[in-house]
Amino acid sequence: MYIELNKLLSADTTVDSWYDDGCLIASEILSDFSLNDWEELSNQVLNKPIEWQRKIAYCLDNECNEYEFNILMDLLNTNDTELFEICIDTLRSYPIEEGKKIVLQHPQILERINQMLATSANPPAKIVLQDFISKIHSN
Repeated sequence: MYIELNKLLSADTTVDSWYDDGCLIASEILSDFSLNDWEELSNQVLNKPIEWQRKIAYCLDNECNEYEFNILMDLLNTNDTELFEICIDTLRSYPIEEGKKIVLQHPQILERINQMLATSANPPAKIVLQDFISKIHSN
């Protein structure tokens, strides 16, 4: 299944095509992933082009499993603002108590979010970032 997902994510598509159809197909593929597929994805994701990484980050809330969470955490170590924002947006759908401790163990994530909020985040991104921060700091 990983090979099928890789082909889909590597395909040159329009933005509309990706969000209308591609992400749904990717979610279906991810739901059929085996342990080996998850390991392959985990091992390969950081070696992929940025657009590929953005696409996968958008789809990684299918099962909200440990593999998806860890891949998103790895992708947060990016200089690409759009990828970072997509990862944060996707992480908002995770059961926050499970991931809260892990996120709090990485203060650089919260520092970067606060820096983005203070400087350059566009209004929709600010809403996403603020919502994430409030979920992390909620009891």
